[in-house]
Amino acid sequence: MPTVMNRRRWQSQPSTEEEIVEYIHKYPSSSAPPWNRLSASDTDERIRARAGDRQGTARKEGCERDGATATKGLPTVEEMGGGEGGKYRYTPASRVGVVHRARVVASDLFSAQSSLHARSLTLPRRQRPYFNRAGQPKFDIGRSPLFSRQRRPPRGNSGDKVLESIVAARREAETSVRMQDNEKQTFDLGLFVGDLALDEDGSSDDISLEGLQEELEECKNVEEVANILSKGTKLREYTKGVENNVRQVELDSIQDYITESDNLVLLHDQIRDCDIILSQMETVLSGFQSEIGSISSEIKSLQEKSMDMGLKLKNRKGAESKLAKFVEDIIVPPRMVDIVIDGEVNDEYLRTLELLSRKLKFIEVDSMVKGSKALKDIQPELERLRQKVVAKVFEFITQKFNALRKPKTNIQILQQSVLLKYKYVILFLKEHGKEIYTEVRAAYVDTMNKVLSVHFRAYIQALEKLQLDIATATDLIGVETRSTGFLLRGREPLKYRSAVFALGERINILKEIDQPALIPHIAEANSVKYPYEVLFRSLHKLLMDTATSEYLFCDDFFGEESIFHEIFAGPFQVIDEHFNTILPNYYDAIGLMLMIRIIHQHQLIMFRRRIPCLDSYLDKVNISLWPRFKMVFDMHLNSLRNANIRALWEDDVHPHYVMRRYAEFTASLVHLNVEYGDGQLDLNLERLRMAVDDLLVKLAKAFAKPKSQTVFLINNYDMTIAILKEAGTGGGKLQEHFEELLKSNIGVYVEELLLEHFAEDTSTGAGKPRVADVDPLVKDFANRWKAAIELMHKDVITSFSNFLCGMEILKAALTQLLLYYTRLSESVKKIPGGSALNKDLVSISSILYEIKKYSRTF
Repeated sequence: MPTVMNRRRWQSQPSTEEEIVEYIHKYPSSSAPPWNRLSASDTDERIRARAGDRQGTARKEGCERDGATATKGLPTVEEMGGGEGGKYRYTPASRVGVVHRARVVASDLFSAQSSLHARSLTLPRRQRPYFNRAGQPKFDIGRSPLFSRQRRPPRGNSGDKVLESIVAARREAETSVRMQDNEKQTFDLGLFVGDLALDEDGSSDDISLEGLQEELEECKNVEEVANILSKGTKLREYTKGVENNVRQVELDSIQDYITESDNLVLLHDQIRDCDIILSQMETVLSGFQSEIGSISSEIKSLQEKSMDMGLKLKNRKGAESKLAKFVEDIIVPPRMVDIVIDGEVNDEYLRTLELLSRKLKFIEVDSMVKGSKALKDIQPELERLRQKVVAKVFEFITQKFNALRKPKTNIQILQQSVLLKYKYVILFLKEHGKEIYTEVRAAYVDTMNKVLSVHFRAYIQALEKLQLDIATATDLIGVETRSTGFLLRGREPLKYRSAVFALGERINILKEIDQPALIPHIAEANSVKYPYEVLFRSLHKLLMDTATSEYLFCDDFFGEESIFHEIFAGPFQVIDEHFNTILPNYYDAIGLMLMIRIIHQHQLIMFRRRIPCLDSYLDKVNISLWPRFKMVFDMHLNSLRNANIRALWEDDVHPHYVMRRYAEFTASLVHLNVEYGDGQLDLNLERLRMAVDDLLVKLAKAFAKPKSQTVFLINNYDMTIAILKEAGTGGGKLQEHFEELLKSNIGVYVEELLLEHFAEDTSTGAGKPRVADVDPLVKDFANRWKAAIELMHKDVITSFSNFLCGMEILKAALTQLLLYYTRLSESVKKIPGGSALNKDLVSISSILYEIKKYSRTF
């Protein structure tokens, strides 16, 4: 290891024969050690002289250090190596040299081992020397990859040179090993170390014990110190044993390093060979690096050229795509010209129109195209094609529109299956032929306006033949029957005459609101007629379906909603003319209210369909119906207020026909208002109720007897309540009003009935009654009370048309009679001597039995 030895001074003596020879030649002066002055041929003498010199040097250094220690006394902590400033551990003079030499040898060995290990790492894995896990080399030269015969030589000329160098190095190493094996000498450590003995005279009288106690306190927790103090072992003896152990360990370590000195020489040779090989490899790799550098510059140049070519290619592709698109958009293929000029209007023709439309838009929108020379060549051709297409499709679509005028044509089927297929024609005209589009649009509007107007006029005329007149201007609540001509209208069925004021089955029209429209010729063939609200619903059902279909078609075919109102201006006018003829002569208030509810239901249907085209029309119809209803309702109200009492009065206590009309009319309107809650209608009904109350009281006063007046009122109130109950809970306030009137009149009638049949029994004389005064009353009641009850029963039966109401009145009269008779019995008991009348008094139980008998019977 020359690189390590050159850094070492002469005190660090070599450990091998080669190193000794090197030192002899390096230090020939007299200042060199004695063994260096020997001849080069006497190797054994050099070795022994070297060993003796080392021993002497060690003894000399030990003595010098012992002398220093003797003069100073005990060593301090820093001198013994305990502190940061101590250079060495305190030892006897006899072992200082050995320790120093052992450290030097160990340093050399470790340096050599580290250098070998570091250099081996630069070699390929198969060419590295073997090392164990502790990093120590295995010095089996035969197994070393550096000298293995099975090594694969490197490729190329450089590899052959490396292989020759490795083989030569191996041979040289094997020769050196054999020579060293023959001449190997075993070093005697005694020559180097000498006799190591501890100085027993190390003690001194000048030893200071100052601070000993504090040191002992600090070391009392140390296990070794505690054992020494507890056993009483002398410190010097213990120190001597420790030093001997340390010395033995050091000697063993030195002996191990000396034993491995030959292997270190081999390791040095291997490292040197590795340096040579690595140097050759470095030269080869340098050549490779230069070649790679030149290749890298070539690759960079090629990369720049490739990027330049890629950019040019990208630009050319972009230009090509734009140019191709331009050519495709502006050129007119011959096939397109043939189809436009000679082809029929079919699916292929429509696709050609789409292509032509794109080309026309392209030359109109793109500003760059307008300045191109190609446009000057192609624009005249495109314009001629456009004019040809416009003329051709106008003629075609006009023919299709004329087909709608044919009689018995199903317009919706023709629109959906034929016209919608050519809706792109309309779009083309709207974009590239606005003048022609306006003509086509006007042609369609004119055609459909006339066609639909004719259809609705014919349908209305057919419906008028099915109309059934329900009411006339004289069919009012307060008009007497004789003057209305009811008897003269015998040709109409009775159920329709009763429908003037009663709702009856007419309410079913609201349940059939979404049924298909009537087919007039079928109904006419069956000789069936309908109230006008049925015809009204059928007409508007047809209008809604037709408007819905036409609205959707116009939105899809023309793409605009305003055309609908132009088309339906004619049909709306036809329907308005019909209403203007019907409404002024229509006096059926129930029918008007039904038509108002029908319009409301139709508005809901159109809202669910999300078709707003009839909103304004339905609102207009609704607005026209309400004033007519108000006028007819006021006619009924005025008929009650201005009624002729003499003409209306009849000597009959049963319900009056005017009151029946009122009850049926009110119940009908209440029933139609249940789900709508129209407050205005409720106010009108209240006005009508007040008018009929006044009329009824006037008719009742026409009777001579108060009892007849009361019976007349009770019968009419009872009938009104019964009819209002049929209308449901909607007649609440009106029904409560008439129930209160009925209750008060029943009380009056009961008193009048009892007064009529038991006038003497119920009368009371003035002053204090006596037995003689009461006796005739008691006997009279006992004799005829049963007959009087029977007469009361017959009177009730004949007076009241409602049997149940009559029985309730009879029961109330009998109950009141029982109450009066109970008072009579109690009064008799209070009269002095009244006990004599007990035999003539009728028992309460007998009266109750009789009352129950009538209750069971009815």
